[in-house]
Amino acid sequence: MPEKVTFPPMIEDLPDIDLPVEGVRGKLLQGVDQQVVFFDIQAVGVIPEHSHGAQWGIILEGEVELTIDGRPNVYKKGESYYIPAGVTHSARSTVPFKALDVFDDVDRYPPK
Repeated sequence: MPEKVTFPPMIEDLPDIDLPVEGVRGKLLQGVDQQVVFFDIQAVGVIPEHSHGAQWGIILEGEVELTIDGRPNVYKKGESYYIPAGVTHSARSTVPFKALDVFDDVDRYPPK
């Protein structure tokens, strides 16, 4: 049976991000120049194409299909991805997954 990732209290106690998308939950670690978000995402289907500052992430549990600059790829537990600033990307989640993402935009997600 695969190991299930749960966030410890030190992460669960972080502020929630203000993102009104059903099935998407994020815990915000705010830095001076970047943000780190611990995501817990259900099988929400498609997250539409968008762009912002640079983003690096790693899948902690489950999998997600990311289309980065028109190229789809499935990322699974332990695999990382990098999205350069301004590059369009979208996601498709058909199974729940957890990810840790670092955003180069200091204000990508406001806290709730």
